[in-house]
Amino acid sequence: MARPPSGKRPPKAGSATSEDDRRIWGRVTATVTPPAQRKAARVTPGAVLPAVDDAPALTAPPQRGVAGKKRTAALTPASAGRSTTPASLPRASEAARPPIAPRAQPAPEELEPGRKRRLTRERDPIEARIDLHGFGRFEAEDQLRGFLIGCQMRGLRSVLVITGQGRRGGGIIRASVHEWLTGPHLRGVVSGFAPAHRRHGGDGALYVTLKGR
Repeated sequence: MARPPSGKRPPKAGSATSEDDRRIWGRVTATVTPPAQRKAARVTPGAVLPAVDDAPALTAPPQRGVAGKKRTAALTPASAGRSTTPASLPRASEAARPPIAPRAQPAPEELEPGRKRRLTRERDPIEARIDLHGFGRFEAEDQLRGFLIGCQMRGLRSVLVITGQGRRGGGIIRASVHEWLTGPHLRGVVSGFAPAHRRHGGDGALYVTLKGR
């Protein structure tokens, strides 16, 4: 039932003017339109009602690109157990691993008798020779090293090294050449050596064979 306008109440029965009041009251109530009934909103217990605001709600912009994906993955529980170590960094086992040492070259050996015989008779040609007469000890060592390395690079396999016998057979170069040929600088170059025949210098010269490249 619609409520009458504010301040107007229906007249009580039994009063002197009750008939006139009823007619007036009927006219007044005929002009009043009852309000439309609204359905009550359904509210779930414990739910928080959103605040009414004319301004639009401010939301964080979505994260895009690879950086956004990485940041999102860092916040999810599934990524908690994953390693965050960059792939470019070496592992602890790899960092602690000692470097691999280069393979040691075998020392030159004495020439086989058959090879020395072929060089003596020149069945195996002597492809180059060097004469160390007139050089000091250190200069002679440098000359010999450069000569043998150069011959190996050219693909030569047999050479003659002339040292000289020195005074009374005690020459410095002759005494040092064995040490030079077996040293670390020439281990990858020289495969063997032996005293030369008299026709090639005798005790003052050496047949030297070289390793392949």
